[in-house]
Amino acid sequence: MPFLFFDPTFLLLIPAMIFAMWAQWKVQHTYAEMSKVPAANGRTGREMAQAIMLQNGVSDVQIEEVGGQLSDHYDPRVKKVRLSHPIYEGRSIASIAVAAHEVGHVLQHANGYFPLAIRSAIAPVAGWTSMLAFPLFFIGFIFASPSLSWLMDLGILFFTGAVLFQVVTLPVEFDASKRALVQLSTTGAVAPEEVARAKKVLDAAALTYVAAAGMAALQLLRLIILRDSRR
Repeated sequence: MPFLFFDPTFLLLIPAMIFAMWAQWKVQHTYAEMSKVPAANGRTGREMAQAIMLQNGVSDVQIEEVGGQLSDHYDPRVKKVRLSHPIYEGRSIASIAVAAHEVGHVLQHANGYFPLAIRSAIAPVAGWTSMLAFPLFFIGFIFASPSLSWLMDLGILFFTGAVLFQVVTLPVEFDASKRALVQLSTTGAVAPEEVARAKKVLDAAALTYVAAAGMAALQLLRLIILRDSRR
């Protein structure tokens, strides 16, 4: 059984795994580096987020502190920007960059950015389909019974939804970073050299989304190859 012992198709995932590990190291290293560089304006991440929203006429979004590190996100369902403690209270380049990125999602929502709407719509479905995809595929693959082989196709279909979510996430995250950098540079709240440093933080974070999409796509290809090997 390739899943239980040696699965040659696993070799497909190695490049993506290496890239993912490097991307994770890159974002952690860049974040740690820029967390030590204080922002000249002295604002916390929370204050920066509030300032950008005020500048853009957004008054119906709350900012709240959450636990964890780099757990920052915007929840469009309840209109809340959730910032981890180092970002919420921090006064570093990293803090204002991450906070501005999350407000970038707020501006997407306010402007009706279509890819964000797609991602928000498929996120709940992608969550449970990705959890069910592999168990369903494994059952159909291991038993290799004609009456159960359809489970492999169903598993692949479910996992395709997870891949779609990862692919749609890319333009959403890239656009949020672009909006963040525009806000930081055009408002005059951040010096030009600080914008360049903020860009380093956001570019490093973007690599993790690219790695996740690449891993998901190769995993889907792997499932298709394994399914075809049973037929």
